[in-house]
Amino acid sequence: MRASEDGMKRSILTDMLSQSEHIRGLIQQSAAAVNSASAGMRPKFVNSEPLPGVGQVLDHHAAATRQLREAGERLTVLNQVLQDEIRERALLDHQLAAAFEQEEGSRKAALQDQLTGLSNRVLFYDRLEHGIAQAARHGWMLAVMFVDLNEFKKINDTHGHQAGDAVLKSIALRLAHTTRHEDTVSRYGGDEFLCLLTPLHEHEHIAMIATKMLAAIQAPCEVSGRDGPINLWVGGSIGISVFPTDGASAAELIRRADEAMYVAKENKSGFVFAQ
Repeated sequence: MRASEDGMKRSILTDMLSQSEHIRGLIQQSAAAVNSASAGMRPKFVNSEPLPGVGQVLDHHAAATRQLREAGERLTVLNQVLQDEIRERALLDHQLAAAFEQEEGSRKAALQDQLTGLSNRVLFYDRLEHGIAQAARHGWMLAVMFVDLNEFKKINDTHGHQAGDAVLKSIALRLAHTTRHEDTVSRYGGDEFLCLLTPLHEHEHIAMIATKMLAAIQAPCEVSGRDGPINLWVGGSIGISVFPTDGASAAELIRRADEAMYVAKENKSGFVFAQ
């Protein structure tokens, strides 16, 4: 809004400068015309008897010419001030746009995971608390999924952290694609992810999404190896907690989903609902 207002003010100043320049041009033309007329009249009366009042008229013409020139000079100064103001406005607009861009970058850095671009813990926790409030108000369910990648450490140990990062980014993108627009996928840390599903009305929908997630995770990830592209595989374990049956707070729902994830990992069952 501020940038738009400053742009409008700069446009008004530019219009004022254009009009002022036009007026200055007219004044200069008028001064030249008056001066020319006066100069043309004086020789006619040099060797003849002056007519009554002619000298006074010529003097008035000369005074008018001086006044027109002075007005033109003042307009020149005013136009310079307007030009300086326009340049200053343009500089302020540029600085303001840069500040907005920096602020947006800082906001994203504070709320997004730098590697995957997903929501970070802070944003996920905020959305989960908001989702709980909405679910309580409207009487619907929501689910928290705690996703852990199996055998991921071996990839880092064998192929290096660059390959591991590539796998994490690939998995993050797949998780985002297997959830709905209204859901939130977050990188919790390391090789762990959190997913918020809301609103929900049937447990079967949660199981369907979890099955799709596991299939997406288990598909091969093509990354750049030392000798060219290679395919790497990881598995997944998912723990699921549901509001309101498994908890009424964000911290409790995350804890219950985390516990269920360890049960799924131990049983190698893919996904498990909190008990």
